[in-house]
Amino acid sequence: MNSQYRVAVVGGGSFGTVLANIVAHNGYPVRLWLRDHALAEEMRNTRVNSRYVPGLSLHEDLEIVTDLKACIKDADTIIFSIPSKAFRDLLGQSKAYIQPQQNLVTTAKGIEPENFLLMSQVLEVYFPDNPIGVISGPNLAKEVAQKQLTGTVIASDNERLRKQVQNILQCRFFRVYASNDRYGTELGGALKNIYAIAAGLSAAMGMGENTRSMLLTRSLAEMSRLAVYMGANPMTFLGLAGVGDLIVTCMSPLSRNYRVGFALGQGKCLEDAVAELGEVAEGVNTLALVKVKADELEVNMPIVDGLYALVYQGADISTVAQSLMTRDQNSDVEFVLQRS
Repeated sequence: MNSQYRVAVVGGGSFGTVLANIVAHNGYPVRLWLRDHALAEEMRNTRVNSRYVPGLSLHEDLEIVTDLKACIKDADTIIFSIPSKAFRDLLGQSKAYIQPQQNLVTTAKGIEPENFLLMSQVLEVYFPDNPIGVISGPNLAKEVAQKQLTGTVIASDNERLRKQVQNILQCRFFRVYASNDRYGTELGGALKNIYAIAAGLSAAMGMGENTRSMLLTRSLAEMSRLAVYMGANPMTFLGLAGVGDLIVTCMSPLSRNYRVGFALGQGKCLEDAVAELGEVAEGVNTLALVKVKADELEVNMPIVDGLYALVYQGADISTVAQSLMTRDQNSDVEFVLQRS
């Protein structure tokens, strides 16, 4: 056991549980924090997270706790795997226990509405002196739990953090690649949810493989266009956190965002689509934020424009589809052919 290096995972949802279990199998002391005392007790007794990953047997050395201070105070690396809507509140609770030398890593894929902040930027607000990183990629937790070969990205400008996260998480089925473009890696994870709505929409309308291919490619162009305006490296979007995450999200009928788009493509309004799903998909909120930001920066994002008109302005779906097909035809690959 690598007893000199300790890990804390904050958040006992599907991905947090899977990551903590990998760390335990790799021989590192690891604690997994849950807010729900009853679920934590059940997990300690059964060694299964029946609510989020019922098919995964938890390693006997994985320590499951509900005391946040006990979870994080002695950890060398802390991985925050919680929903973006609960992120700031949880950081406020953690602030008194975190030391400047601890690595802080987030897996959350969302944007905070007030200042268009990504979760790693929120981490910086609370902990400006800590090394900060982002884990993102095409990582369906259910498949990782089944030990299907999966790739992810650890992005940070701190080389030591990148190497340490690779050490604690890399195994025969979970490959961890490094990047120094934290912002681009994280922004890709947030933006792809918008285009999953478009993918579901096109599927419901019976569009073919040619259309799906064009949609995915033009979605990637839009994502990278906005990201570069905001300081990201366009090459990041050719990797796992860009095109990789976009593909898995847009091709999975189980994705909440895909299902919202599919319902809209069937002619349902947003309220009915959300009611059918049981919760608001992350892409619906991200769409509104990105529309405002793109207009502010004067970035051309026709798919975002069309989806916004459909979702928030009640535009007719056939009109939106036609407008997308008659927009100006610009260069194929972004940043290769200069605009005149």
